[in-house]
Formats: sequence, structure tokens, C-alpha cells
Amino acid sequence: MPDSDPVDNSHADLVDSLRAAERRLQAAQRTSDVEALTALLHDDVRFTGPDGTLLTKADDLHAHQSGAQVVHRVDEEDLQVFAIGATGVTWFLGTLEVTVAGQHLTARARYTRTWLHTTNWQVIAAHATIFPN
Repeated sequence: MPDSDPVDNSHADLVDSLRAAERRLQAAQRTSDVEALTALLHDDVRFTGPDGTLLTKADDLHAHQSGAQVVHRVDEEDLQVFAIGATGVTWFLGTLEVTVAGQHLTARARYTRTWLHTTNWQVIAAHATIFPN
């Protein structure tokens, strides 16, 4: 699974472009950049939150637009990337500082995101796990 030993250059290019897309997503989340999020999230994306809630693209964009969700900080500890053909997966591990529905939270989290590549990489599915402090 490590992305440091690509099979060929085309594979390395896929992995590099997916890693860049993941980092653009993190930056868009930190700044609530709805335009960038719109481009990075597939229209049919589903996100499973740490409490099991299933959210859509519209839910995520609304949370950022309304200020119901504000990402203050993302400290990445580890990012693993896998890509083959038009499919990719990223595994993020790090500490997040967020405000959700007025509640401030700092937590260590793991995000698993499945990406689809058509003209660009877009998240099609994601799942978050929060680690207890």
C-alpha cells in the first residue's frame, strides 16, 4: 500500500495527482472554499461521519457555506495513497480542530476517502473515525 514504490511512471503520476487532490481537499476544507469543494466532491458522494450519519455533497457544502462547520486546523501525521486506473483511495491520519454546530472539538481522526478519476479526481465515498483522547 505505500506509495513510495510505484510500479511504473504512469502509476507514480496517478499517485502524485491523487495526493495533490487530497491536499487540495484539505485546503478547501480549512478555508470553506465551496467552489473548490464543489469540484473535488462527486455529485453522488456519500460521507459516513464518526457517529454513523450519512451525508451528501449538498450537506457538506451547506455546512461550509452556513458556517455550521468550520475547520480551524488540520495537522497531517500520515497520508497513504493508492491509485489504479480511475480509482484511488487516500488514508489520512491527523489532528483536526473544528467547530461543528457551535461545538469546538480537537480530535485525532482517520479519514478514508475513495476517489474517482474522470477529468479530475473527485471523492465518491468517505468515512471518518475519531480516536478517543
